[in-house]
Amino acid sequence: MKMSENLALGIDIGGTGIEYGLVTKNGSVVYENNIETVNYPTPEDLLNYIYSDSEVIKNFNLIQGIGIGAPNGNFFNGTIEFAPNLKWTGIIPLAKIFTDKFKLPTFLTNDANAAAIGEMVFGNAKDLKDFVTITLGTGVGSGIVIDGKIVYGHDGFAGEYGHIRIFPDGRKCGCGRNGCLETYASSTGVIRSIQELESENKLFSALNAITNPTAKDVFDLAIDGDLFANEIVEFTAQILGQALADFACFSSPKAYVLFGGIAQNEGQFAQKVKRYMEEHLLIIYKNKIEIRISTLHSLNAAVLGSASLVFAAKN
Repeated sequence: MKMSENLALGIDIGGTGIEYGLVTKNGSVVYENNIETVNYPTPEDLLNYIYSDSEVIKNFNLIQGIGIGAPNGNFFNGTIEFAPNLKWTGIIPLAKIFTDKFKLPTFLTNDANAAAIGEMVFGNAKDLKDFVTITLGTGVGSGIVIDGKIVYGHDGFAGEYGHIRIFPDGRKCGCGRNGCLETYASSTGVIRSIQELESENKLFSALNAITNPTAKDVFDLAIDGDLFANEIVEFTAQILGQALADFACFSSPKAYVLFGGIAQNEGQFAQKVKRYMEEHLLIIYKNKIEIRISTLHSLNAAVLGSASLVFAAKN
């Protein structure tokens, strides 16, 4: 990195983990750190931790702005509002808090929107103007891009696909309703399926020998041939594929870009999702929509996308 090169501080806030880094305009991540969300019970705790990071301090004069991706992030207001997967409650003026402390312009958006921007600028959606990024993490998020622009809606909250109800009387969601997509297709949804799916293969599954199994455990065992783990993966792919088939009626995307650890399952999960999506698509959309996997998973598309908010504002 040239010492004269400007940087953006990109921050991705998730229900489980927080990742932040310093990013150059060409998409090089020159510093990155991962921390657990639970260790920061207030927004101010997170702010003070990042502000005291030695790498951030060292490069402070090169940082021209801050971009933040967060659940229920409102781009227009710079606030996080009633995020069901965060312990922070109510309406949090996070952009203002960071601006006041750093004395730098701060831009905040939904974490899935940040991931979509990252894919469009640096990743697997560079050739696309109409696509939807689906983030599969603690919850399920979506960043909708139409004609090369993120769809925010009139109030900044467009794109909450994870809270479209798949089963109105289904699993209880953190948002207070029942049957939302993220209660089935997220990493936490996969864990709930371990407990809730009935199967004769359940008794013989290697999952029984794991204390507090994770979604990764399920997908790894499925690759190894565990029958119950395979049923869970198949069930999750079916739910997500059917949902994506319905969502296609909204924006007719060229592709869905899947982001998150579940999507990185050697391409097998994406193939299953594609199969179920095609089975349930309206005929006018059949064989027209791709399922792509994020190429920025290891680099963190959300951090890159959050940082790109800064560079976009400077153009």
